[in-house]
Amino acid sequence: MTYLLALDQGTSSSRSIVFDADGRIVALAQREFRQHYPQPGWVEHDANEIWATQLSTAREAIAKAGLAAREIRAIGITNQRETTLLWNRRTGEPVAPAIVWQDRRTEPHCAQLRGQPGLADHVRARTGLVIDPYFSATKLRWLLDHVHGAHIDAAHGALAFGTVDSWLLWKLTGGRVHATDVTNASRTMLFDVRHHVWDHELLAALKVPDSVLPKVHPSSHVYGETDPALLGAAIPIAGVAGDQQAALFGQACFAPGLAKNTYGTGCFMLMHTGSRFELSANGLVTTAAAQVGSAKEYALEGSVFVGGAVVQWLRDGLRAIHASGEVQALAESVPDSGGVMVVPAFTGLGAPYWQPDARGTITGLTRGSTVAHIARAALESIAFQSAALLQAMSRDAVAAGGAPVSELRVDGGACVNDLLMQFQADLLGIPVVRPQVTETTALGAAYLAGLATGVWHGLDELAAQWRVERRFEPTLPRARADELMAGWERAVRQAVAE
Repeated sequence: MTYLLALDQGTSSSRSIVFDADGRIVALAQREFRQHYPQPGWVEHDANEIWATQLSTAREAIAKAGLAAREIRAIGITNQRETTLLWNRRTGEPVAPAIVWQDRRTEPHCAQLRGQPGLADHVRARTGLVIDPYFSATKLRWLLDHVHGAHIDAAHGALAFGTVDSWLLWKLTGGRVHATDVTNASRTMLFDVRHHVWDHELLAALKVPDSVLPKVHPSSHVYGETDPALLGAAIPIAGVAGDQQAALFGQACFAPGLAKNTYGTGCFMLMHTGSRFELSANGLVTTAAAQVGSAKEYALEGSVFVGGAVVQWLRDGLRAIHASGEVQALAESVPDSGGVMVVPAFTGLGAPYWQPDARGTITGLTRGSTVAHIARAALESIAFQSAALLQAMSRDAVAAGGAPVSELRVDGGACVNDLLMQFQADLLGIPVVRPQVTETTALGAAYLAGLATGVWHGLDELAAQWRVERRFEPTLPRARADELMAGWERAVRQAVAE
């Protein structure tokens, strides 16, 4: 039997999953790690804690599967994207905490960059992105500016920059490999996604020395082997992709027009656009899709900064529930939200609005509003934000001569919530399809590693493994869905009003 190990390094936990060659889960291990909020708008992680939790779950998953490390054919890595790390090449130690993708500390720098003539257009044309603190470039610049001696050390080639995948590659290979893949590189705001090279004009604009940069490879590629002392054998690391592109791949969205939405801490919707680099006219970004072989692949993406995290807010902030799993029962205790709207712009609003200064709001409260109405509205906000993304995506698809998205494949922790998925289908007016294996992010990483090591020989084999668990068909009249979306847009306008 053939087995693959997927390392799924997320925003709040590190997980490791062993898959067999049929894409079935054999064993899973997961550990949460601490979130650090040193100042309002700042979010940090301890890079060493990320490594420790990821390594321990890898060992645990292999042990749970009853396997020896030599029985693992290959390892695939998928990771929280944009989170920025900087470490010393000689010691392998981070020079500062990792700055997480949610962190907004560099908004003043981004505003300054937006004010430079022509720079925003250059960023968009080369990277497919917008200038925003979300992406890695200004986080890296902040580290170089604020860590004592970092700028000088970087200029002398003593420091290495990477997103989380690069950090794990470095640690797994004992410091022998400093690399990333095209999907993670495409989220830095420093990478030319048309030509798959680091953009030297942007490096100059951000004052980033190229000596800190990792080498960029296709997503399905043998990067190196693990240090045998870590897991008990030298295992090829043969797949790397940012979590959302890995999920797109794991959902078998290989053809233009196929779309998926991942309901995690945030929500991330991607639509495959094939080999064409297309810019959105509707507030989305263009990103590299997972690359197999030499052909470049692209996707349109919309990012919601607060998705499932709104349920954590209900639990930890409002204390409306004791455990996240209680939210569906509380929300279902009322027939609807009673006109209440929650806009969870706790760290600003992402696509398609791009309003970094927006803040969370609750509108429509009356004397009859209860915590159940707020809970339902909070849950529905996940669907409203995702619906706004899909509408933008469909407009872009039609403008490019294609067809609107005809179904939405879903994954991530919150996709198990039937109330949310039904409401999502009702808002969209298209089927929402949940697969049998919802661990599609890890599965995508395993697929990429397996393709590079001969476990599978083509995308057709992978597409044949995708199975539907449930289809949620829309039941709401379109006029009512349009009315609800109009109410959502009114609430958003209040959240961004100065």
